This record gives sequence, C-alpha cells and structure tokens, in this order.
Amino acid sequence: MEDNQKQTFEQDNTVETADFSINADENAAGTTHLNEPVGNESELEKLKADLQEQKDKYVRLYAEFDNFRRRTAKERIELIQTAGRDVITSLLDVLDDCDRAEKQLQQTEDVALIKEGIQLVFNKLRNNLQSKGVKAMESIGSEFDVEKHEAITEIPAPTPALSGKVVDEVQKGYYLNDKIIRFAKVVVGK
Repeated sequence: MEDNQKQTFEQDNTVETADFSINADENAAGTTHLNEPVGNESELEKLKADLQEQKDKYVRLYAEFDNFRRRTAKERIELIQTAGRDVITSLLDVLDDCDRAEKQLQQTEDVALIKEGIQLVFNKLRNNLQSKGVKAMESIGSEFDVEKHEAITEIPAPTPALSGKVVDEVQKGYYLNDKIIRFAKVVVGK
C-alpha cells in the first residue's frame, strides 16, 4: 500500500490519509494547499486599511479644525483693530467742523456768531453719536441706582422729596445700544 501512496503522490503531488488531504503544489487540485494564506491575514489587512483610512480622516479633520481656529483668530484680531473705524470716520466730519470753527474764532469778534457755530458743532457731534447707538443717561431727579450711578458725595437734600435721589450730575453716564458704557458720577441727597 505504501507503494500505491508513493505512486499517487508522485502522480498528482497529493498525500491522502484517512483524516485529510494535503496538496503540496498550489497549482494542483486538492482540498487544502500548503501555500494557502491564512484567512485571518485578509481580515488583518482589511482592518489595517480601515485603521489607516480612519487615521487619514482624523488627520485631515484635525488640520481643517486647526486652519479654522487660526482663520477665526485672525479675523477676530482684524475685527478688533477695525471695530471703531466706522465711528471714527463719522467723527472726522465733526473734526472738520471744529477746524472751520477755530478759523472763524480767530477772524470774528461777534460772540453770537461764535456761540451759534460752536452749538452747531456740538449738535452735529451729538447726532453723530446718537446715530451710532450712543444715548445719554438721564440721572438728575431719579432714584440713586448702584447699577447705573457712581456716588461721588452725599449732601443734605434741598427738599425731603430729593432724599435718596440724584441731586446733581458731575459726569454724564452713557448707553451704547441700551448697554451701559459709562456710569454717571452723581451727587446724592440724604
């Protein structure tokens, strides 16, 4: 029987035993090949490829986020640097009017004309600031409010009705779009 098995092996390179059949030549027919790749290797390669793809996606996403962060930081700095540009540009007209008023002050002795010119410049400045959202705070006669007022001093109230109220205003307070940008410095009656 050994001769038969040797003969069979020599004819088709197949060794058969009772339990299994091994084919030593990958080109020859048989149920199992010695050179056949392990099934796990293809799964491993697939997992490696998936991992590499996920790493690539992660690196690209990180780079995109980093670029976004840098771009927004740059835009923020530019915005801060040019935030007052609109207001300053509108105030240049008022500055031009001040220059013209200064020339008129040197040439004219008429006090009424000088007052009128200065009043026009002040009104233009107020209107300009109001158009940008700046509004003066009305404090005199109102209740003292620590959220809006800064008390400079207390004086005896001229009338009992003015006790605890703002009697005088040393420095005006201002709102910008209904948000306090400067507190009013006031004198309070006690």
